[in-house]
Amino acid sequence: MKKTNGLTLVLGGLFAMSFSNVFAQDQNISKQDSIAIEKQTSKTDNDPEKGGDRNVMLNAANNSGPRDVNIGLPASVGGITILENDLPLVYFFWPELPNKSWRQSVSLKNTGLLKMEDLALSMGDLGFAVNSYTQNGTKDFHVKGNLSGSHFGWFQGDVNVSGPISKNGWTYSAGAFVNFDPSTYDLGFNKYVDQTKIFRAGVTKYFKDDKGEFNIFYKYADSYINTNYAVFEYGPNGEASEVDGFDIGNSSYIVRDGKLRFKDAITGDYYWGSLDGAANTNTSHTVDVFGNYKLDNGWNFKYSTRMHLAKASLMYSIPLSIFTAEASDGYTIASTGETYTGNVGTQLAMNSPEIPTTHIMGRFSLNKKIKNHDLTFGILEQYYHVDKYHSNRSLFFQTVEDQPQRLIGPGTDESGFYAYNTSAEYFNGAENKLAVYGNDSWQVSDKFKLKYGLMLRHQLLDGDYSPTTRTTDWDLTQATTEDINKSFFHVAGSLNASYNITKNFGALANFLYTEENGRLESFSTAVYPSIVKSRSPLAGAGIFWNTDYFSLVSQATYLTKNNYLTRYNLVNPEDDTETQQATIFYKIQTLGWTTDMMITPFKGFNLHYLITFQDPVYKDFTFSAFGNDYDYSDNTVLEISNVLMEIDPSYSVDKWRFWASFRYFSKQYANITNALYFAPRWENFGGINYQYNDHIGFGATVVNFLNQTGAKGTINGAELIDDASQYYGQLLSGSYIRPFTVQLSVNFNF
Repeated sequence: MKKTNGLTLVLGGLFAMSFSNVFAQDQNISKQDSIAIEKQTSKTDNDPEKGGDRNVMLNAANNSGPRDVNIGLPASVGGITILENDLPLVYFFWPELPNKSWRQSVSLKNTGLLKMEDLALSMGDLGFAVNSYTQNGTKDFHVKGNLSGSHFGWFQGDVNVSGPISKNGWTYSAGAFVNFDPSTYDLGFNKYVDQTKIFRAGVTKYFKDDKGEFNIFYKYADSYINTNYAVFEYGPNGEASEVDGFDIGNSSYIVRDGKLRFKDAITGDYYWGSLDGAANTNTSHTVDVFGNYKLDNGWNFKYSTRMHLAKASLMYSIPLSIFTAEASDGYTIASTGETYTGNVGTQLAMNSPEIPTTHIMGRFSLNKKIKNHDLTFGILEQYYHVDKYHSNRSLFFQTVEDQPQRLIGPGTDESGFYAYNTSAEYFNGAENKLAVYGNDSWQVSDKFKLKYGLMLRHQLLDGDYSPTTRTTDWDLTQATTEDINKSFFHVAGSLNASYNITKNFGALANFLYTEENGRLESFSTAVYPSIVKSRSPLAGAGIFWNTDYFSLVSQATYLTKNNYLTRYNLVNPEDDTETQQATIFYKIQTLGWTTDMMITPFKGFNLHYLITFQDPVYKDFTFSAFGNDYDYSDNTVLEISNVLMEIDPSYSVDKWRFWASFRYFSKQYANITNALYFAPRWENFGGINYQYNDHIGFGATVVNFLNQTGAKGTINGAELIDDASQYYGQLLSGSYIRPFTVQLSVNFNF
């Protein structure tokens, strides 16, 4: 995966260690609640599988997608897996991030969280997933929509229209989603940080006697998103303080003119890219054909197929380090030529320009209830082609201020850039995954329930990569390529059991197992990747207890995963201007205990409470850099808290609903040596909803209503620092939570 230090595009969520029996697959986020970006609460019954909704749509980092759900492993750069119509939105999140073609929308019929065991059995993957379904045609005319905005100038418009076409079952549905988000800071070179447009249209045919339906839908998406970082002063006890002239969350650390220079790794040509143009814009076309048909023998045949064509462009810069320059050091402002003294930021620039990708997918399944068994058998096919993926890289210097200016300094060219393509990436070709799966939910007795299943998957890699060492000004015209021909076989499965000791109290246990090897992306650098089988066993045991006033699930879980891949852009602790990319394969082990409770003491009031204790640590974490050998085995995994807590109260009366969501994160380590860390923090949301009548509702949401400021994530350029005191009082850069933001919405449904 493209894990570079400090690149945290999505927030690692609050929920821990996956006690997978708790989460309900079909627990949908309601239209009103998802529009208001609030928490839907629900009371569990004595079935431990029907836990409360997981609140994944509350993202404290941005508005562009759901939060990630923490399972004790580092969050993927691509964020939580997103499915639409039971198929992954994209085969692989790089270079096309899922939020470039999907947003929570009224053009989605429903959205919910897919449990870990269901993702393992249906996709063969580890983790949670957001599953969503396109709003298909309706037999009566309906129009629904939402208008949202914030006091920073954010505007989002979302509308869907559906209705009948003819009397013989043909219907239509069409929707438009537009998002213009300036975020909470001023870029200087562009008004918006996130500008996304998604359009859907299609038809639905309903068969007589409720035998099923047929859908064909087209979706067009156009999106660009910029990623910001904060500058702060690091101090004892993990405190991050604001510095003069830079407000965390309200200042931009993106170069002022938004222009970056690269050398194309394919052609060898030098060019300028703009962060507000095509170099950072993703466009895609998607055709989905899906539906179901009930066979005469009682089996329900369900199908979903997709063709997705995209041109994926990514462009951004990542802060690496900050140092102080004197007049004698020879730094000048690129736009004026005047001498510069003061703090200098080293930046890594990246651009993958208009990479063509093709995704063809299909899922076909049969389902039937036979006595106490609910059986499903299916086939999943996924084909993916990427045409000459390449990531062009360069380094440059910039001033350390709001809307920084580019600098020309020692070793740079006349534009201020240097070390072109010393960490460039390239791969090309296709992947194919063909899987068969089956699962059964068996009500053994009134007290005992088993859910089990197995997936068998074959994966093929067919392409090429370049083993040539990346030196300055590297490109394919002066390099060699080698073929990639790999074949893997994977097994995934799960077993979940629950037993009612009494009517309302019982025990549960689960076991989950997934496997993976490599992807084409694993071959993106000159280093031949480790593609040995990565195995991820997960085991858990716990209890559940339900009464009229509360529902509780508590479970301990053990999870391990080997052959984990991370690529770091390391900074030499002895020389801030020297960088080196390191590819590291390692193992992670996590032991955790999670308790989830829903309390309903009186009518209208709900209190959801979740607490997790976990201990995720690195294993076999060794590498070499700058002539030294490093071993950080048994260190705590970056960006993951050992204690996580969520408190979600809500109260409904008449047409009003008042709600809040508080999340607590204990200390998080910010570099792999565990010398640097961020102090514990709270994230908070709150809101009021008023349903005027059956057709119109209003919402007000406040993000970070306690107005906390601070940094999170990792500290860029500090990976190898082992003495925190040398950083006290120093300027560092990293990611952060959103500042105080007021959001208003109106939704309608006719």
